[in-house]
Amino acid sequence: MSIYFEEREQAPAFEREQALLGRLPAALEKARERAPAIAEQLQGVDLAGLRRRSDLAGIPVVRKSELLQAQLAMRQGQAGPHLDAVSRIFGGFSTIGWKQAARVFASPGPIYEPESWRTDYWGFARALYAAGFRSGELVHNCFAYHFTPAGSMMETAAHALGCTVFPGGVGQTEQQVQAIIDLAPSGYTGTPSFLKIILEKAKEMGVALPSLKRALFSGEAFPPSLCKWFSEHGIDGYQAYGSADLGMIAYETSAREGLVVNEDIILEIVRPGTGEPLPDGEVGEVVVTTLNPDYPLLRFGTGDLSAILPGVSPCGRSNARIKGWMGRADQTTKVRGMFVHPGQIDQVIKRHPQVGKARLVVGGNIAHDTMVLQVELLGQGADLLHDIAATVRELTKLRAEVQVVEPGSLPNDGKVIDDVRSYE
Repeated sequence: MSIYFEEREQAPAFEREQALLGRLPAALEKARERAPAIAEQLQGVDLAGLRRRSDLAGIPVVRKSELLQAQLAMRQGQAGPHLDAVSRIFGGFSTIGWKQAARVFASPGPIYEPESWRTDYWGFARALYAAGFRSGELVHNCFAYHFTPAGSMMETAAHALGCTVFPGGVGQTEQQVQAIIDLAPSGYTGTPSFLKIILEKAKEMGVALPSLKRALFSGEAFPPSLCKWFSEHGIDGYQAYGSADLGMIAYETSAREGLVVNEDIILEIVRPGTGEPLPDGEVGEVVVTTLNPDYPLLRFGTGDLSAILPGVSPCGRSNARIKGWMGRADQTTKVRGMFVHPGQIDQVIKRHPQVGKARLVVGGNIAHDTMVLQVELLGQGADLLHDIAATVRELTKLRAEVQVVEPGSLPNDGKVIDDVRSYE
């Protein structure tokens, strides 16, 4: 049995580059015809002239905040009264609508993303295969199945491999333990922190979960210390990096040296806040062009920081590698698998006039993230702190402690989210 999901994973780098760039003009031409936002982004661009990766630098980068604003503008009727439903919902970036889309998801913002009927739409089957998952196995999937696409990302990938899936979702730790005892899945997909919680709960209950041998993690940092912890508990854990907009971007292999870039995207590292490509090895923002015909994002700025690693992976996969997630180019951060945006904290302040200034401090350590919203108050109210906490939960889908600080004590440094977590 091959160690590769597809043999093209070991293709010479030059052949891969030529194949990707050869597909690009036709893919963008179709996108321009069917996705108004892509047509606008490509104004004045000669598609036939896109022969080298460096030619992409002349196309503006679209960042997540701009995608959100485009969707909001169309939903609020600012782009004209005669939009079809698909353009209105997806901001002009999708080429498919109802019927062609199997599902639609919502990420914080909200940003809506389509999923078509294509097999392994999100592209995670390659990452599952590299992590050791094989046809005929049972996968215990503990990504959320509501609103965000994470649950579907792993389920559709597992189905593409020929695996059966138990939709565990999140929460209900004791029931998760019991299901693993009863069903004996060989693999887990979800965040590393939740599997750690499940294993700790099993120990507390006095039971073992020997069937679990492998895991594919995403949505959180997976440092070497946590990889070692799972190994000591009999689980071979790997990580994959992706987003709700782009699907799978890069994945870990047995080499344990960075993350190999997905075969069906063009990944650039650019200077944060610009579209200027950086030399290999320099840390910058991850920008991705995807050849997804249904949601064809072009030079999409993820807001994540990384860098290209030199050379070829010892596992034999010849595509470029990135160091992995190295932080955010902006203050947006991820807590328990959910992005928290500075704009959400701004909405909290606007909903509560008694709050003069606020800062969200994200702390804790592996598997134990904490959120504390520090607020300077201009007035008091009997249930004010409870109401603020409820607003944070409504907007971010996460719980936070609200802490009152002295007026004028929060630094005047423009920081809205302060991530002080330790990954030691």
